[in-house]
Amino acid sequence: MYKYFAYRRINTVVAVQTKELLCKEFLAKPQKMLIDGKFVDAQSGKTFTTVNPATEEVLAHIPEGSKADIDMAVKAARKAFEQGPWRTLSAAKRGHLLYKFADLIEKHADELAQIETLDNGKPIKESRYVDVVQTMETFRYYAGWCTKLEGETTNVNNDFFTYTLREPIGVVGQIIPWNFPMLMAAWKLGPALACGNTLVLKPAEQTPLSALRLAQLAMEAGFPDGVINVVTGFGPNSAGEALASHMDVDKVAFTGEDKTGKEILKASLGNLKRVSLELGGKAPNIVFADADIDAAVKGAITGIFFNQGQVCCAGSRLFLEKSIHDEFLTKLNERINKMRQGNGMDEKTHIGPQVSREHLDKILSYIDIAKSEGAKVLCSGSTPSEMKQGYFVKPTVFEGVNNNMRIAQEEVFGPVLAVIPFSGIDDVVEQANAVRFGLSGAVWTRDVKKAHRLAGRIKAGTVWINCYNTFDPAMPFGGYKMSGYGRELGKHSIELYSNIKSVWLNLSE
Repeated sequence: MYKYFAYRRINTVVAVQTKELLCKEFLAKPQKMLIDGKFVDAQSGKTFTTVNPATEEVLAHIPEGSKADIDMAVKAARKAFEQGPWRTLSAAKRGHLLYKFADLIEKHADELAQIETLDNGKPIKESRYVDVVQTMETFRYYAGWCTKLEGETTNVNNDFFTYTLREPIGVVGQIIPWNFPMLMAAWKLGPALACGNTLVLKPAEQTPLSALRLAQLAMEAGFPDGVINVVTGFGPNSAGEALASHMDVDKVAFTGEDKTGKEILKASLGNLKRVSLELGGKAPNIVFADADIDAAVKGAITGIFFNQGQVCCAGSRLFLEKSIHDEFLTKLNERINKMRQGNGMDEKTHIGPQVSREHLDKILSYIDIAKSEGAKVLCSGSTPSEMKQGYFVKPTVFEGVNNNMRIAQEEVFGPVLAVIPFSGIDDVVEQANAVRFGLSGAVWTRDVKKAHRLAGRIKAGTVWINCYNTFDPAMPFGGYKMSGYGRELGKHSIELYSNIKSVWLNLSE
């Protein structure tokens, strides 16, 4: 399941596995937001619940932040940026804080993995060996960037000394999704902090717990008051909208669905704040007849069923060259039947529940739509009868799909695979690009020339060749078309969180 999900493990030791509930103490305490270095309730006193999607049991009561709380958090972030020690802190010391933060995440790796699995539903092995590991390595990567932010000198005129400065933007609003709550927080926090910004983070209301625990660890690491603020709450007409439209926020970063991305963009117009958007996807996973079929089958499994299919870059459209269509589906079906579905806290679980009842209903509605449009169910297509509680849907594969069907055009965001045959390179390229999204894609072939040609023709921000879902903090990630703009990770994300200033010094007499 994890062979094609690569991540950095250099100098990383993950905590020893344990069946003990290490997050019990954290869950037992009242949950608080972080504003200006203090852990506080919402000003309204309101709370909402977050539940375990595998059992539907309430995990905790969460402060329901609103515009008033966002105003307080932005004010604290502005003060920390303009007047606090963060602005004058040396780059090396910023880096040391990020390294210390990463070390604390590593120290609490098992606890954080349990929090993520309980709140999101994903298998504990994924939380521990993917989410937690990549979270700590992302912070370590950006800790190194703190001392690498450089300006340039340019000899434009002998009468002037001209140079550039790279400066932080200021106060940053960050809104993250529920599918990778902890990792998406790291993708946002890491580069923003490395560049010297202060920030307000709003986690998804479905999965707020790991962000609140990260907030505690950030304060333990020693970040100055107001540099990191975490406000929990809802999106439209509430905390999320207030953050996106706030006139004292200089930049907003959002990861989520494209419809919400449009609303974020509209909300930013008041002060023309900078915006970066990482939105949805409908990735083509293309398998040619000359590919290593067994490897491609494993890659297809990872591409669509990792994290219960709740992945923006999921390989939800599987394009199979006609000559291998039947063989591939036979092998795919055999592997799917061996997958174990259940509670994410079970070490043997391969696929857990969907994040919420609302999202489960959405997926089931798309399964019904696919059937009504004439797609044929190869396997599953229903909820597991043995699961009496929780938000489970079986891994589902449709064959006989036409690329114009809704199941092939719209983002289901679940463990639902649409299989589409193709007859040649030009045919598959045309079909692969015939969607409004362009986040990712994959090509499986032993022909290296063909692989490179396809990588150049697929309109997507990431193209994997003979692998799927491979990531590294040093490699940029982002989309084309309706999948958004701006690049997270790598050096390119530094551009999202910094400004360039030109300075002219007159040398003439």
